[in-house]
Parts: sequence; structure tokens; C-alpha cells
Amino acid sequence: MNIMTKIRRFLPLLIAACLIVVNVRWSKVNAQESGSVFNFLNLPVSAHSSALGGKNISLVEDDISLAIQNPALLTGVSDKTVGFSFMNYMQGCNTGAAAYAQQVGAHGNWGVHARFVGYGSTKETLVSGEIVGEFKPLDFYLAGQYSHILSERWAGGVTAKFIYSHYGPYTSCALATDLGLNYYDEESDFSFSIAARNLGGQVKKFGNRHDRLPADLEIGISKSLGHAPVRISLTMVDLTRWTSKDYFTTGDRVKGGSIFMNHFVLGAEYLIGEKFYIAMGYNFRRAYEMTAAGSSHAAGLSFGGGVNLKRLKFGIAYAKYHVSAPSLSFTIAYNFQKEQ
Repeated sequence: MNIMTKIRRFLPLLIAACLIVVNVRWSKVNAQESGSVFNFLNLPVSAHSSALGGKNISLVEDDISLAIQNPALLTGVSDKTVGFSFMNYMQGCNTGAAAYAQQVGAHGNWGVHARFVGYGSTKETLVSGEIVGEFKPLDFYLAGQYSHILSERWAGGVTAKFIYSHYGPYTSCALATDLGLNYYDEESDFSFSIAARNLGGQVKKFGNRHDRLPADLEIGISKSLGHAPVRISLTMVDLTRWTSKDYFTTGDRVKGGSIFMNHFVLGAEYLIGEKFYIAMGYNFRRAYEMTAAGSSHAAGLSFGGGVNLKRLKFGIAYAKYHVSAPSLSFTIAYNFQKEQ
């Protein structure tokens, strides 16, 4: 099977996914239904991605945590790799993840990963205000991934997710999928990706309330600057959200220029040889919305660094995802593949 045949077979799936995302958003606007749930799915898992602004689907590295945002990137992960990540999201709330990837055949990789967000203990009260106990809100998902090398430069991937949330007496479950496509030219270190994420719906609602998943369409590129030890990433997110109602503001309607800029996430890295990196990023939407919420200090900015050894990978990042407190992210991975 030649490359064009492979791409022609994969592209209809991605195009269909994009149409589903657009239809979901259009239906939501016209039906004026409630907003999305399971928004913890948009939190970054990778410290490397967090350092680059929190959204990156195009960085081709031997980093299992990056593949969680774009399943096509799983093809670049070494056989028999296990990874863990942790982030203090906001005061009293923490999130962690674990992942495993393994090669299958000459052109495929499969993987599994799980993630939780714990919100500490919350008092359970009656309508009268009487405290009757405590409960621990929890978000969780379990996912399986598969990626396939379509040619020397093209790769595609898919993720299937089971999602569960528990808030006291209320629980909800959902099924979702991610689709990703990546083009990578190793000689020029240029990468282009497109991903449709969180496509699916609830199979068990919160009581009688129906909510939508945070479906998203993203496009990203990463490129090294010639012989300079610098790599730039540009990611466009929320590509189905172009109205003022899609963004948080405490004042007037969001202006057209701000809506346009809120779709961009910029990242830059300084590469110290092949083993170390220092990264920083700027997320325009996060900066805009956190400033509107009254938290302008370091809004939208993120920083981090990491070590990429032969078997061991480690990353750390600083960012602010909530007005209450900054967040620190940690990622560690180890490759168990035996020496040839």
C-alpha cells in the first residue's frame, strides 16, 4: 500500500472529525444548550507542553506525555516506555497521570494512559445549609491509543477515552476520541500537525442535565531556526470558537481582534545540545481571561526545562491556570527497552 493510499484512507476520518467538532459547536450556539463539562481534559499533561504555553500538538520528541495531546506523536516514542506526571492545579487540587507505550509491528505503536484530578474534601450541605458530611470531587479518565507510520514523513493516530466524574451524589460518564495527523521533515526539523480532540458525548448525565464535551480542533507547527539552537512552536486552538460568548470577560463583549489572537499559543525553546532544553511560552487566551478575572501577574506566561537522556526523561514547568495560585508541573519517563 503506497503513501497516498494510506493518507487517503486516514484523511476522511480526520475531515469527518473536524465536521463533527464544527457541528457540535453550531448546535450548541443555536440550541443555547449548557456549556461543556469534563473541562479538565484541556489541562496539559506534559511539563514540556506546559512550558510552551500549555498547548502543543506538533513537537516530535521521544516524550510519551506529548502524545497524550496528539496521538500521531506516539510513533516517536521508544518501545516499552513508561511515564508519570503531576501538577498542583490550584489550592487543594492536584492532577496526575501515568502512561505506557509499546511498539507493535514495524510501523505501529500502542499505548494506554490514565489521569485524575482531585479537588480535596468539600462539605456536603442540605438546601437549608445544614452540613451533613463531606465528599471528594474527582475527575478521571482511562484511554487507549494507537499510532501508525504512514510514510517516511507522515503519521496518524487515534485515542479512545472513557471519562468519569464524581461530585458528591452526582456522577457522569462519557466516551470520547481524539484523532491526529503529523507531518515531520527530520532534515529541516519541521513539524506540522492537526488534531481533533474530545469528540464524543455523555453516556450518563449529571441528573437530568445534558452537557457537551470540550471538543476542539487544533493546528500546530514546530520549526528549528537553521543552525541556531532554537526551536519555535505555534499552535492554533479553539478553531471552532469565534464568537464573544466563547470567552470569559467581566466587561463588554470581546472584540474581534482579541478573539482572533486568543486562538494562538506561542512557544520557544533553547536547546542545549541533545540532552537539555529551556522553554517558555505565551497563551493569549489564558492571558486575556485571567486578566479579565483580576489576575494579571504572569498571566499567559509559562517557563520550564528538561533533561532528555538515553533512557530517562525529566521535565518541570511553571504556569498559571487558575487565578488562585500558580502551578508546577513535573514529568518523568523511563525506557525499558533492552540494548540491541
